[in-house]
Amino acid sequence: MHTLHGVSRSDQYRALGLSTFAFTICFAVWTIFSIIGVRIKQELGLSDTQFGLLVATPILTGSISRIFLGVWTEQFGGRIMFPLQMLITAVCVWLLTSVQTYEVFLIAALGLGLAGGSFIVGVAYTSRWFEKERQGTALGIFGAGNVGAAVTNFAAPFLVVALGWEATAQVYAVVLAATAVLFFLLAKTDPVQEERRRTGQGAASTGSMLEPLKNVQVWRFATYYFFVFGAFVALASFLPRYYTGAYGLELTTAGVFAGLYSLPGSIFRALGGWMSDKWGARFVMYLTFIVSLVVLFVMSYPQTSYAVNGISGTIEFNFGISVGFFVALTVVLGFVMSLGKAAVFKHIPVYYPHHVGSVGGLVGMIGGLGGFFLPIAFGMLLDLTGVWTAPFMLLFVIVAVSTVWMHVAIRRMERRRHPALTDEKYLSDVPDAPLNAPAPGEARAAGSRPAVINPAE
Repeated sequence: MHTLHGVSRSDQYRALGLSTFAFTICFAVWTIFSIIGVRIKQELGLSDTQFGLLVATPILTGSISRIFLGVWTEQFGGRIMFPLQMLITAVCVWLLTSVQTYEVFLIAALGLGLAGGSFIVGVAYTSRWFEKERQGTALGIFGAGNVGAAVTNFAAPFLVVALGWEATAQVYAVVLAATAVLFFLLAKTDPVQEERRRTGQGAASTGSMLEPLKNVQVWRFATYYFFVFGAFVALASFLPRYYTGAYGLELTTAGVFAGLYSLPGSIFRALGGWMSDKWGARFVMYLTFIVSLVVLFVMSYPQTSYAVNGISGTIEFNFGISVGFFVALTVVLGFVMSLGKAAVFKHIPVYYPHHVGSVGGLVGMIGGLGGFFLPIAFGMLLDLTGVWTAPFMLLFVIVAVSTVWMHVAIRRMERRRHPALTDEKYLSDVPDAPLNAPAPGEARAAGSRPAVINPAE
């Protein structure tokens, strides 16, 4: 664990506040295609599959870049990497306004996607300022910068209507560049970098930083993040299109409703971090997956008309979800996904305190790839099935598989850790050590079982 000698509460709050603000701006830029993409789709006459690819392309860059940005942040520090990443992205966003063809739009979108890499830069920088016992809450607050998606969904439609999509992109570029300058001027070098300067110790090699990626556990965390973050980004980009198509709403109204999903999907990440500190990240993941299954099942049900041959003739009735009820469901879904995002990243600085950048980069990359592949899959499903709710059916299947896989993996891990429990059917959810376990050679009383203990990591 890194040292925090000489770090005051003021230093901690300064680092957390600046990182959270910068990440919020970056996330707003990262999801800008969810709004301006609708106008671009209309201008170029794109299919839903082409639109899905355009929206997803920035997510690809933001995902793949995370592992490299994470390693470089570990080596050179967030005070250098954060402003550099934002300035490069700002240039790409400004150049976007000179593009004319779909193919070049895709290339420009790759550069814009660097905004998504800001997440792992902020995680690596922020985690170095806090004690292990407070990292879950701190990273949860930082992760609330996902609210940038809501900022875009709320504000960008009105900018597009007033200024056009080109001027909207230019406004975003200027704000991002200004944020980069402010961060560099106001932020301090993190304690790890200061210690290296004081002792003359060099940065760890890239090979050593990537060493933990051999652990299956790291890839398991990444699988969880594929849904809680990847699907969050995908839905934040897809919902404006869904509302305008399925319910025939205006773009401004669709953006506000999509923002109502993004808002709880962001701000309650801090609550998820606190819950993970208090009750354990595994408990929060179970809660996230179970509630998501219920909500997605309802959202998946398409608008349906029934005709029943009754005694006195045909009886017809319809079933469908009103737009108000659907918006309420998205709010619930966004809330539990925000808890899950914090729970996944609670593990990383605890298990890998010296490899937060590389491990967090991989987890973030896999999660971000969900944000890349899912919008494309959504567009393909719409083109192939013609059913508006097909994307939610896909998400339901993903969550169902993830829940079963997580539960089975946890059970196997518990039995491997405690061989005496191999034949036990009544295991607690997350035992660190079974209570009242029989001593070696002792037989357990018939019908007895280990006591259930509080959830732990």
